[in-house]
Amino acid sequence: MEIRPIRTDEDHRAALAEIEACWGAPQGSETGDKLDVLLALVDAYEEKRWPINVDENFDPIDVLNHAIEELGHTQAELAELLGSRSRASEILSRRRALTVEMIHKIGSAWKIPADLLVRPYRIGHAA
Repeated sequence: MEIRPIRTDEDHRAALAEIEACWGAPQGSETGDKLDVLLALVDAYEEKRWPINVDENFDPIDVLNHAIEELGHTQAELAELLGSRSRASEILSRRRALTVEMIHKIGSAWKIPADLLVRPYRIGHAA
């Protein structure tokens, strides 16, 4: 098992690809151990590379915007996860609240911890 530190975005992409290849490996197997180590390395790199400073004004929509602006996701991807472009637009413009199902889909697909998406936030009124 050859595992190296993650120092660049290219290393990060390679580690994510390797994680995907190892996904589902039995715990305690050599591949399962490799998966655990890679997950820890990726987590440490992501915390250092893309720190999320959570304060009282930081809400789920800020998390989604951060994912779109800084982590390479797109509003089109969000629309696909949520079922329509209009729904994604309503969420991002704070006219519609995230549901538990939406939080689960986004968290799973974008690897965003659910606790960042379940925080309360203010919804504006539709124009």
